[in-house]
Amino acid sequence: MMRDVLLGGSLLLAVTANGVFAEDASVQAYLRDGYTIAGVFPSSAGPGLFLQKGATLIVCFVAEKPGSPTLATRYCKPVR
Repeated sequence: MMRDVLLGGSLLLAVTANGVFAEDASVQAYLRDGYTIAGVFPSSAGPGLFLQKGATLIVCFVAEKPGSPTLATRYCKPVR
């Protein structure tokens, strides 16, 4: 039981270490958290953005949703 609690706490800490929760890992959330756009590039996964905060670099991909006036974040991943 205690091991499960510690494991769950460790996972929660790992997910929130960058200040952005996994379910809210969007370009908008990273920008709110102080990241800046360091670069953009075209890709087959959709337009890509490099977001940077200090030495931390995140890459995000966005996609257009038909009928929507905004782009949606497909996914973001840390660059290591």
